[in-house]
Amino acid sequence: MVEFEEWLNPRSLMILPIGAVEEHGPHLPLNTDSVQPEHISELLVEALKGKMDVLIAPPLRYGYCNTTAPFPGTISISVDSLKAIVKDILSEFSRQKIPNVLVLSGHAGSGHLAALRMAAGEVAKDTDMLMMVLSDYEIVYALDNVPDGDGHAGFMETSRVLAIRPDLVKPERPVAHPKMPQFMILSNPEEHFKEGMRGDTTNASAEAGQGYNDQIVEKLVELIEENFL
Repeated sequence: MVEFEEWLNPRSLMILPIGAVEEHGPHLPLNTDSVQPEHISELLVEALKGKMDVLIAPPLRYGYCNTTAPFPGTISISVDSLKAIVKDILSEFSRQKIPNVLVLSGHAGSGHLAALRMAAGEVAKDTDMLMMVLSDYEIVYALDNVPDGDGHAGFMETSRVLAIRPDLVKPERPVAHPKMPQFMILSNPEEHFKEGMRGDTTNASAEAGQGYNDQIVEKLVELIEENFL
């Protein structure tokens, strides 16, 4: 309690990592989307030393997973539930007078991110707390070194987890290039996404993953300096 009160100042930044319990093919763990943002959050603490005073909030490790919900191991909560709990957390951050908040999601599903942004948008109406909401994958997919057609549990994501928790990655290096019907709302999306992954993981490596993680941290530091300082 005392340390928290002493931590509060205009340069205080609270990071809220948000993950998911979701299938990631036959080779990556169900907590893949939690491992990544939590690791990036820890790297940000170091990268921002001397610039901001950073705390990492207890992570939220459940999210909204639509396409992957039918697969074994995926535990999805509803958009409404996700929005409600994130809104409550952000409202409490505001009540505690935390000036700056980064909501960092490892899951990049459109409905999941929409819930996070709606929650933040509703809180923003009643506070002067500054908030940034994004998935680290929104940064990665904007890079020019991601293979064409790479996606969920593919080369880039496999490499990132190899760089963070190689003990959780199985030796299989699957390849899959599923084609989802464009713009269709499907009752059985898993029929078009049978392998539960997208891309070619053959050459995935910890070295490549470290490169992606470093680029994410670099971009986040740039965004934080631009918007919070």
